Amino acid sequence: MKKLSLAVALLLTPALAQAWPWSQDMANQLSVKPQESPDSANPEPQSFPKRSVPVPGTTVAVKDMEAAVKMANPIPADEKSIAKGAQLFNIYCVPCHGKSGTGDGYVGAKLILRPFDLTSDQLAEKPDGHIFGMMTFGGAIMPPYAYDLSPTERWHVVNYVRKGLKKASAAQAASSAK
Repeated sequence: MKKLSLAVALLLTPALAQAWPWSQDMANQLSVKPQESPDSANPEPQSFPKRSVPVPGTTVAVKDMEAAVKMANPIPADEKSIAKGAQLFNIYCVPCHGKSGTGDGYVGAKLILRPFDLTSDQLAEKPDGHIFGMMTFGGAIMPPYAYDLSPTERWHVVNYVRKGLKKASAAQAASSAK
């Protein structure tokens, strides 16, 4: 009987430990919860801070590739956007697509299928949403980057591919010809 009582007590110990006061210390601390007012005299819920929701046009959750293709690029292709896109392109795209965007990157050279040529006329005919969708959902050999790049960052890369990649390729070809 003693052994049975001891076994039951040992089995119940973890369950009872969860009911002790310190098991909720992380949840019940002196911190401001989401949309909670830091002012105890004015406890009504606070509105979202300015610019804490997605900017109209930069849809965060796109349903599928077909919906992505229909999206219009909400980020103007100015110098700042193209520069940011170039920086992100160098981090995420160059290993497969290469600096020129033609699919001659170090990783791309080891693949059975060559990565898509981002400077091709075939891509020029497609809308910006197609590039955005490919980065979001991936392709045959391309991984999805929806978890790595925010929607705005993906649009910056689209702007770089559209406006800056050919300029960078031309500049690189001119410097290698010298």
